[in-house]
Amino acid sequence: MKVLIIGLGSIGRKHIAALRRYVPDVEIYALRSDIKSFPYEDVTDFYQWDEALKLSYDFVIISNPTSMHRSTIEKLQALNIPLFIEKPLFDSLEGRHLVEKLCKKQIPTYVACNLRFLEVLRSLHKRIENSIVNEVNVYCGSYLPDWRPGIDYRTCYSAIPEMGGGVHIDLIHELDYIYWFFGKPNKVHKVFTHKSSLGIHAYDYANYLLEYRNFNVNITLNYYRRDSKRTCEIVTSENTFTADLLHGTITDGQGQVIDEYSQRISDTYNDQMYDFLKMLRSGDFGFNTAEDAYNVLKICLES
Repeated sequence: MKVLIIGLGSIGRKHIAALRRYVPDVEIYALRSDIKSFPYEDVTDFYQWDEALKLSYDFVIISNPTSMHRSTIEKLQALNIPLFIEKPLFDSLEGRHLVEKLCKKQIPTYVACNLRFLEVLRSLHKRIENSIVNEVNVYCGSYLPDWRPGIDYRTCYSAIPEMGGGVHIDLIHELDYIYWFFGKPNKVHKVFTHKSSLGIHAYDYANYLLEYRNFNVNITLNYYRRDSKRTCEIVTSENTFTADLLHGTITDGQGQVIDEYSQRISDTYNDQMYDFLKMLRSGDFGFNTAEDAYNVLKICLES
């Protein structure tokens, strides 16, 4: 198997590690942005598109900055091979024509939202499948300076709006799994600000109120919470279920733990790649396609 990866930062390396777990003899080629980039173990580097595209690949991993996704996919769609695209799909809604082109050409796509493989979320999803939902509250807060130790957080793409940064789109996972659970909302209200002590220009706070026919979903995201918290609370007509994504537990309305998992978010990269390779073998790419991801992006960005 031959795989091309565009963007070999920390997230790209996670995908490589997951891929090698299941395909130890995979040949990996990387298109690098800088000839001074440090080499990565058993990866062959290219620095020009024409060099990289001389070979044939089984699929391509796109994990460069979000602001470059659209131009990257535009180049790669001519190859007519499967695309594994790190979330979010784009940094704006200008790529609708490209999504339509991918669909028309029937190019297989998967947009990597690894929280869909988190067991605690899958369990929560099953628990509320036949319930009457009255209210949903989602919270995700963490401290951006701790994300990449040893690197000035202000220089990372997350803090730079021109590179596709901002908590509203960087933490699109929360919007994605709500879309997975409940589909498209009827109305979307949102507030984005950057008022915190972090002192960055990208949004460091986002709040969404999604209106569905019979209930509302409130989503709060931030970059500045030192004591990280990531939860999803679903209030049904019979009970309240709260999933703690960081600790792998689900509690009921009395605070009793009713489900507990040892899996952590870091483990989901392996599960995600395993599922993608299954789709690659079967040819059945119907899970979180570029079209699905564009619908989530509309919730995030549409006025």
